Amino acid sequence: MRVIAGSRRRLLLKTVDTMETRPTTDRIKETLFNMIQFDVPGIDFLDLFAGSGGIGIEALSRGAKRAVFVDSQKAAASVIQENIAHCKFEKESLVLPTDYMTAINRLRGQGYHFGIVFMDPPYNMGLERKAMQLLHDMDYVDENTMFIIEADVNDDLSGDIEALGYTLDKEKLYKTNKHVYFHMEKEA
Repeated sequence: MRVIAGSRRRLLLKTVDTMETRPTTDRIKETLFNMIQFDVPGIDFLDLFAGSGGIGIEALSRGAKRAVFVDSQKAAASVIQENIAHCKFEKESLVLPTDYMTAINRLRGQGYHFGIVFMDPPYNMGLERKAMQLLHDMDYVDENTMFIIEADVNDDLSGDIEALGYTLDKEKLYKTNKHVYFHMEKEA
């Protein structure tokens, strides 16, 4: 796994050596960032269920102002720290080695405003639905925030997530998984 583009292009990243983590392939990561390339510069980027941190690091390499990485696995948090240090992004990064619920609540009032929230939770466990429900009322996201969920290709998220006050923008299908893009509905 490597950084695809930007200021840290071609740097190799470590991955977590467990069955619980599936790093996003370079090809899928490249497609993802081709789709959001103009949305990344200057933003705060939240990487939930971050694994090895490759998505958040790619965002930093492509001009994100800051990135927050959340993963509850100790091994993952350690690899994220190593990858951040290897890429020299310590000043722009915050690693929260805790569960996503705690992290979502802990970020309240901390001065972040996330332009993009990316999450790659274990598939078919409903964690993305719970995370989206918690995120909806936080002060660091709004109708301008782009929410991207990596999910199993057969998981239909649209109805559940839309019922929480979000609008489906698009889906990008791959062989075994997909990226689903949402934004919050504007409050009247």
